[in-house]
Formats: sequence, structure tokens, C-alpha cells
Amino acid sequence: MRTHRHGEKSPISEVQIRPEKPTARYTSAVSNPAILLVALVVFLFVGANASFWTTVSAVRALRERRLRLHEVPQTLTSTALRPRDVAILIAAHDEERGIQRTVRSAGQHVPRSNVFVASDGSHDSTAAIARAEGANVVDISPNRGKAGALEHAIRWFRLADRFEVVMLLDADTVLGPDYLDSALPLFADERVVAVAGTARTALFPGPTSRLGDLLITHRDRMYVVMQYLLKFGQAASFANAVMIVPGFASLYRTRILAELDIAAPGLVIEDFNMTFEVHAKRLGRIAFDPRVATAYTQDPDTLRSYIAQVRRWNLGFWQTLRRHSRMQPRFGTLAAASVVEITISSLLIALAPLLVLASFTVGLPEVVACPSLEEAAARFPALLLLAAFFAADLALTLVALCISRRLAFLRWAPLLPVLRWLDALLCLQAALLSLRRSGDGRWRSPVRR
Repeated sequence: MRTHRHGEKSPISEVQIRPEKPTARYTSAVSNPAILLVALVVFLFVGANASFWTTVSAVRALRERRLRLHEVPQTLTSTALRPRDVAILIAAHDEERGIQRTVRSAGQHVPRSNVFVASDGSHDSTAAIARAEGANVVDISPNRGKAGALEHAIRWFRLADRFEVVMLLDADTVLGPDYLDSALPLFADERVVAVAGTARTALFPGPTSRLGDLLITHRDRMYVVMQYLLKFGQAASFANAVMIVPGFASLYRTRILAELDIAAPGLVIEDFNMTFEVHAKRLGRIAFDPRVATAYTQDPDTLRSYIAQVRRWNLGFWQTLRRHSRMQPRFGTLAAASVVEITISSLLIALAPLLVLASFTVGLPEVVACPSLEEAAARFPALLLLAAFFAADLALTLVALCISRRLAFLRWAPLLPVLRWLDALLCLQAALLSLRRSGDGRWRSPVRR
């Protein structure tokens, strides 16, 4: 051992023989910039944008906790809307299995003479069944697609001249018993030009398989989470940032219909575009409250139908973004933040399995040799990413369970992240397809139960 003059030991030698602390490697790993980057990515994964809207939703819920919507003072508008002022328009294509149930549901809310059906190129008994139930029916041939059918029926029946409000209702949807009673008071504010319906999955008829049960459970969970945590906040009066008035069961003031390009060319679905048109043309506010205006829709219970529907929805979303690339500043900024979050989270979710697989393939011996799970995660950030994904998804499941009290969310919790991964892939695929693919909106209805 080297020594300095007077027999002093070299400080360098002292450092060389100093034993390494057991936690040194772990501390070094945790302080590594790569790990800090992963922590930042995890935060983006959970979503700063989603966190913001969740906070807004919570604040709004607290402020309105004592408000009973059926007691909203009608003095805010000159004339209180009644069910007789509402037309219900159902666009249908080969929907003989469910059209009777939907027409009867509509007839429980408005006079049967206020129910209108646009049978769009149907080859089955859709039109005959609707007529037998007392609905006003127009047969459209050839098939124009849902948007084209809606636009034609609005003109054919002169709905904008005859009614104050029109409800667009899907042929597989049943309205909740208090749908209109709870929705119409939202029009007491004259600035409100549309009321977005609250979507829930119809549990009857039930799914035909265990896979079908998983699919509709996942869809219902996402309905609850998206509507209560995000959309409720986006509908706050200061924001007016609702990105979709879903076409399955929503209300529009008829006075704005002439301003909307309902059947815009090149789009596979109409509801995103109609919503963006409301914002782009500054037509008014969109109201939404997940506690009211509930309707139950029949979601796909086969993997093929599920993939086709999600791909179609996502393609319509990305096509609409391209069509409305220049929006009014406030909504454009808020929508852009949501799009960035959707893109980043979809990329991370889609890549998570590949990152984990690469980590294990490249460094499996080191993973096995790690003395603790914490050190393994520190050495291989992809594991941390995967753990964060499952933890965040479980948190969403627990939130949905607390809100809806549906135990199926908990029963399927281990497999629900797999469908989130599938959704992410379909979202990214649709983004790419939107760059080179347009659509005419012509539809093929999913297999109905």
C-alpha cells in the first residue's frame, strides 16, 4: 500500500479499499437520469391532461352536489320545453332484431307521432316493423350511410320546422326511464344547443360468451371512467370542451341543424364532426352530466365486431381532426392537449409488451440475479412502465366500481388491461389510416343479440 511522507496512507488507496454499501447500486440506479425520464413518462402515461379534467370534474360535482336537475328554474328561458317539442329520429340499417324495442322505448318519452325512422337501404323487415309500431318511416335507397340518412330524414320530415329539439337515437339503444325529464331542463340555458347523452352498456340481452362478457364489461367501464372523470369536467361552462356528442342518443336544438354539415364528405362517422362543427362555428354550449340523460346501447360481444367498431370510431375521430385542423383558439387548445395525451398514452401502452420482452431477452440473467423487485425495476425501466400501467388500470377499475357498483369490473380486472392494449393499437392504426383513407359513411351493423 502506498503511503505519503510521514507514513500517511494515500486517500486514493483508502477509497479503493472502502467496502461498497449494499444499497449503492440501487441508489445509483434510482438516481440515473434514465429512471427519472421513465418517471416523467409514467406521469405522462397517467396523463396531466386527464388529471386536469378529473380535478375539474370533482370541483364541478362538489359545487353542484345540492342541485337537483329537475328543479332547475325554467325562468331562464321564455318557453319550457316539453316532450311534444321533441322529435326522435332513428337511423337504421338492417335492424329488424332491435328496432321494435327502440321504437317502443322512444314512444314512452314522446308521442308516437314524434318518432321517425330512416330505414337506410335495409334488406330486412326494419321499415315494416317500425311502421307497425306507429313510427313515421322513410325508406332510403340506395344506402347513404348513417349521416346521409339523418340529413335526408331531417329534410324529408321537415323536423327543423316542426320541432324545437331533435334526438338522434341509434336503432340498438333504449332510453332510460327519466331521459327526457332529466335532459330537457338543461336547455333552460338558451346558450345550450346540444345535450350529450350518457352512455351505458345494455346488459339485456346478455352476451353470448365469456369473451363477450369481458368485452362489454370493458366497454361499460370505459364509459363510466371517461364520462365521470373527463367529459363531466369538459362540459363545465367555463370550458365548453366536450369533444363528442355521441350519436347513439343525444339532443340538438333544431335551429342549429342548418348550420351543421351532417353528411360531410370523407368521414366514416358523423358525431365527432357534428360536435366539432358546433365549436368551430361558435353555435353555443354543449351540456353534459353523467347523472342524467342515460341510455343503454348494445355493444359488440364478439371480437370481430368489437375491433370493427373501435377501428371505425377511431378513424372517424382522426378524420375529423384533419377536417377541423383550424379551430377556435380555446377549444382548439384544449382539444390539442387531449390529442397529445391520447397519442402518447396509446404509444406507451402499445409498446409496453415489446419493451418488457426486450428487457427480459437482453438481460434475463441480471433480472434473475437482482436481490429485490425494486432493483430489478431500477435496472429495467420497462418493468416499471408495465407495473405503472397495471396499477393505473386497476385504479380506473376501482373508480368505476365505486361509481357504478358493478362487480363484473372487479371480476375481469386482470384481463381488462389487455383490451386497453388492443384499443391503443386500433387507435394508432386508425391515425395512420386517416392519412390516406376517406369514407362515405355507409355502414354494416354489428351482429345484434
